[in-house]
Amino acid sequence: MSLNFVDSHCHLDMLDLADFDGHMDNVIERAKQNQVSDILSIAVDLDSFPRILETAKTYSNVSASVGLHPCHTPEENVSLEQLSNLADNAKVIAIGETGLDYYMNEGQCPKGEDFKWQQERFRVHIRTAIETKKPLIIHTRDAREDTLKILDEENAHKIGGIMHCFVEDIETAQKALDMGFYISFSGIVTFKNAKSIQEVAKMVPDNRLLIETDSPYLAPVPMRGKKNQPAYVAYIGEYLAQLRGSSVEHIAKITRDNYFKLFF
Repeated sequence: MSLNFVDSHCHLDMLDLADFDGHMDNVIERAKQNQVSDILSIAVDLDSFPRILETAKTYSNVSASVGLHPCHTPEENVSLEQLSNLADNAKVIAIGETGLDYYMNEGQCPKGEDFKWQQERFRVHIRTAIETKKPLIIHTRDAREDTLKILDEENAHKIGGIMHCFVEDIETAQKALDMGFYISFSGIVTFKNAKSIQEVAKMVPDNRLLIETDSPYLAPVPMRGKKNQPAYVAYIGEYLAQLRGSSVEHIAKITRDNYFKLFF
C-alpha cells in the first residue's frame, strides 16, 4: 500500500538550497520519494511572504500561510485589513504562524508593557482568520494560559486551526481540542526525553492528529542532528504508529485526511 504523508508545517524559505543542489525542485522531489505528497509552507514575517507565495504557486502540492510570528520584532504591526488582503489568494490556506511566546522574548519587551504587543498581534490574527475563513497556525511557548484565554475571548472556535509543534501538557491539549483545534507533532515527539509529549500524542483522537517537520529545525530520530526537511515527516509518522499501537498506513491516512478536512 502506498503512503501519502503531509507535512503540515515547514519553512521552505529557510532551507539552505545548497543542500539540495541549489534547487527547490529537489526539496519537493526528495519529499515525494519519501512518500510525502503535500506541504504547507509557513510564513513568519511579511518580508518573506512573497517568496513563500511564489513557491506555493510554482508547485501544485505546496500551500502557504501568511502571518507574523510572535517572536518577530514588536515594532512591526499588522492590521486585519493588511492580513486579509495578503491572504486573498487560493494558495494561502492558513493565517499564522501566530500566538504567544514568552520564553523567546523574555527581557526584550519594553519595560512595563510585558507582552501586550504580542497579545494584540495575536488577536488581530484570530480576527483575520475568522473573517477570511482560513484556519489558524498557533505557536505557544511558556504562555499556555494566555494563549487559551485569548483564543477563547476571540471566539477562535469559529475557525479552528492547528496547535503546531505541540509541547504542552495533556490539559492544554484537551482544552485546545475542545475549541476545535488539531494537535500537530514535530520531530520532538521522537526524542527520548519527550515523555510528557509522547503521552499527549497517545491520547489525541485520530480525527484531530497531524504531523509536521517545522523544518529546517527539529529533525526527528533517526535524523536528529541533521538539517530537517519535509521528507523527514515520514519518520514522525512511523514513530507515532509505533507509539499509538497503529500502522504506518493508518497514521499516514488519518493525518492526510485531517489536513484536507481542515484546509480544503
